[in-house]
Amino acid sequence: MKIINGTTEFELEGSYCVAIGKFDGIHKGHRYLLEHMEEYRKDGYKIAVFTFDPSPAAFFSKEEYKGLTTRNEKRRIFEKMGIDVLVEYPLNETSASIGPEDFIEEVLLNRMHARVVVCGTDFTFGDKGKGNVELLRAYAGKKNFDVKVFEKIKSDGLELSSSLIRSEVLLGHMENVTSYIGAPYSVTGTVTKGRQIGRTMGMPTVNIIPEKDKLLPPYGVYEALVSYNGCHYKGITNVGVKPTVTDEKKPVVETYIFDFDEDIYGKEIIVNLLRMVRPERKFSSVDELKAQIRSDIESIK
Repeated sequence: MKIINGTTEFELEGSYCVAIGKFDGIHKGHRYLLEHMEEYRKDGYKIAVFTFDPSPAAFFSKEEYKGLTTRNEKRRIFEKMGIDVLVEYPLNETSASIGPEDFIEEVLLNRMHARVVVCGTDFTFGDKGKGNVELLRAYAGKKNFDVKVFEKIKSDGLELSSSLIRSEVLLGHMENVTSYIGAPYSVTGTVTKGRQIGRTMGMPTVNIIPEKDKLLPPYGVYEALVSYNGCHYKGITNVGVKPTVTDEKKPVVETYIFDFDEDIYGKEIIVNLLRMVRPERKFSSVDELKAQIRSDIESIK
């Protein structure tokens, strides 16, 4: 997959079917849209995704914004789905104020060489979000490109959206999140050395530091599935600050992988959070913490 990042000066070669949107969480609705783009390959089109970096939500937010999927996580998912080109278009004061018609003409047509534009019903673009699906369709009739608009997918009577999934993540409802995304909610990172207290308790753990813009569920203990080197391992994960053994405030994703003894320091892993077992809390002693962890492990197994 070719990635275009950090520049507005580019031009793709060939003709493209272009999906455009925020794609935060890349949930079932997004996946349905992206999978259906494959049908345009028979017409000789390549498949591209156009999104902004940073996301509009982060750019326009007055507070620190955390997303469901980081830039690196999005890249991995798009590549796995067979996307040919990913454009992470710089979002700044200039690009945010471009007129909707200019965006269609200059970006989608002249730079992306879009022959088909794919989006959701609520897609807006251009200065102050003045551009919408109706404008795209009107322009398509004049400029000889097609527009394919996908309705929102429903689950349990609810319209799937990134906002819905965010609310479920923040409540720790990981089973619901898995259902909405179509895959477990995950945190990706490189294994770093911690204080190795787990090793002294007979439960060596692997630690990853989540990216600062990653939305985390409530601090607590989770049933987990760890993906590493193409294999999957069951485990138990603590998301939080480990208040019993440290005064640090920076969150860590710490996992004890069952029946696993490889040295994977410096390696990248994906920790899939399947179910919240209990909230994180401070214990009166390490022995009490150890007993609770063993109880948590038994309940998961």
